[in-house]
Formats: sequence, structure tokens, C-alpha cells
Amino acid sequence: MSVTSEASTSWKGSLTDGSGEVALESSNQGPFAVNWKARSEGSSSVTTPEELLAAAHSSCFSMALSHALAGNGTPPESIETTASVTFIPGTGITGSHLNVNAVVPGLSAEDFARIAGEAKTGCPVSAALAGIEITLEATLA
Repeated sequence: MSVTSEASTSWKGSLTDGSGEVALESSNQGPFAVNWKARSEGSSSVTTPEELLAAAHSSCFSMALSHALAGNGTPPESIETTASVTFIPGTGITGSHLNVNAVVPGLSAEDFARIAGEAKTGCPVSAALAGIEITLEATLA
């Protein structure tokens, strides 16, 4: 079975002076404001395509890691993942850094690092982002 997720954007104006709204159609969430200023300078109140990618990457990786840990016989108590996606105006998206902290009883730090690395590679969003550098920082709590 395949699942198709949808989001839509309504944009008005030029790139630098315009603005828009992103709606997550499949889950009926949003709309979220989006504009070039936030994308090129940062913002604490307006989202960006990179923030949306970071949300996708952190959630996908957490799911992949949870699955891999359970398959190893060491299911996690908790996983906290932050993805930091970098955008450089004029260059584009240059990387995604995954920072994960997990509580996994009975697992060594070495085994956790190995399994986290495999989950990073196996995560479908990581595969979709194969054109950029993806780095990982993995620690057990």
C-alpha cells in the first residue's frame, strides 16, 4: 500500500517582497506563514522550506531508529531527535545534521552509535536528501 502526503503553498508577490502560506493538506495542519526574509535571515515566527525538511528528517530518522533498536532486541524508552537543515542563499540546501539522544536500556554506546548510523542511512528522508551531506551525533542518556 502506498500513501501520498500533500501540502500546498499560496504565494503572492516577488521572491524578496512577497509572502505565502503553507498548509499541510493531508493532516489538515496550518497554514504556516513563509517568506524569503525568514528563509535567508532566519525567524522565530515564520517557517521555511528547510524547517519543514528538518521536521521530516527528524521524525523519519526517529522512526527508523526506533524500528532498528526494536529489531536489535533493545527497544528504546525514548528518542529525542533534532535535525538542523542549512540553507545558504545563492547556493541552496547544503546539509542536515541529526542530533539524537535516546534512552535504551541494555545497549552499549558503541552499539547505539552503529545502529543510529544504520538508521540514518536507512531513513527514507535521508535517501531523498542524498544530494547533501548528512551528519549524525548520537548519544545515550
